[in-house]
Amino acid sequence: MEITKFVAGTYTQQYKYKSFTPNGINHNWTWSDQKTHTLLEQANLRLGELNAFSLHVPDVDMFIQMHVVKEATTSSRIEGTRTGIKEALLKKQDIHLEQKDDWEEVQNYIKAMNYSIKRLKSVPLSTRVLRETHRILMTGVTGRTKSPGEYRTSQNWIGGATLSDAVFVPPHHDEVSPLMGDLENFLHNRTIDVPHLIRIAIAHYQFETIHPFLDGNGRIGRLLIPLYLVSEGVLAKPTLYISEFFEKHKGLYYENLMKARDDNDLLHWVKFFLVAASETSKKGVTTLKRILGLKERIERERIVTLGKRAQRGLQLMDLLYKNPSVTASDVEKALSVTPKTANSLISDFGRLGILIEATGGKRNRVFIFDEYLSLFAAPDEG
Repeated sequence: MEITKFVAGTYTQQYKYKSFTPNGINHNWTWSDQKTHTLLEQANLRLGELNAFSLHVPDVDMFIQMHVVKEATTSSRIEGTRTGIKEALLKKQDIHLEQKDDWEEVQNYIKAMNYSIKRLKSVPLSTRVLRETHRILMTGVTGRTKSPGEYRTSQNWIGGATLSDAVFVPPHHDEVSPLMGDLENFLHNRTIDVPHLIRIAIAHYQFETIHPFLDGNGRIGRLLIPLYLVSEGVLAKPTLYISEFFEKHKGLYYENLMKARDDNDLLHWVKFFLVAASETSKKGVTTLKRILGLKERIERERIVTLGKRAQRGLQLMDLLYKNPSVTASDVEKALSVTPKTANSLISDFGRLGILIEATGGKRNRVFIFDEYLSLFAAPDEG
């Protein structure tokens, strides 16, 4: 199907409102727009560079966990939570009561992301995996009453206080399962020649249009992007997390999705998505380079000054790359050392300017690897 001939779907009269029934997407999409070719080429080049760079970074899995935390906080912020990356790294007992609900939402997203990425090692990406991931996302939080892990059996809507003043009303719940089946078939259809980035751009649009769950659709829909790229071997590691770009351009993100539905302008959305993938890949490479530069400087200029304790120091550094927020108890357990040794190491790292104390108290102190954390924090997080 020529993408400029795309017809998004039709509005169907329901009781006192109209829902949107999208057409299926399992087609062999084509386009003649030259700008799209150029954007696709650029995005593929940058995505390839990100993939190649991640393959040459020693112990890259150590750094990926922080990418996961960043994506969890950013994707959740799009949905209205206010937990920043520093708060996300804290333990539950260190979170203020009024922030606990948002913190738990982000923790669930981290668990859901880690689960789904691990799940891909044993099963293909499927609607089943998405439902399993959704169950983890919604368990024990505000969405726990909204059928975790199950497609909705009632009508939902986007924007507005009720169905009558909603900005957008997704398809009737009876249509969800066949539409999701069509989406899954499209992702795995080997008889069509649709480039991966174009395919996942269209699939993300369709997922958000179907809105198959009562809650959590935005987060699952954005998680679908790295899951697909990893499952297809486009990325060897889950290093592309696009939510920061979507949050930065939140107005355009929603506007372009609606433009595809209302004006049948899917091409405009695809172009926006390709720019997002390109810019996110570029930033991903820059962040990995900065991480490696920081790692090299710390080992060469600071850890070496610890002398006989340098080996322990390197072990603590590995812990901090996975979680740059630690307590003495964390260090004691992770490194299998005595409380005295753990506190001594933390003291050394404070003297070397690697760790700073973040709580200001004398007990239950939390120490932050701030130089590293700042590479991931959003600009307004400081």
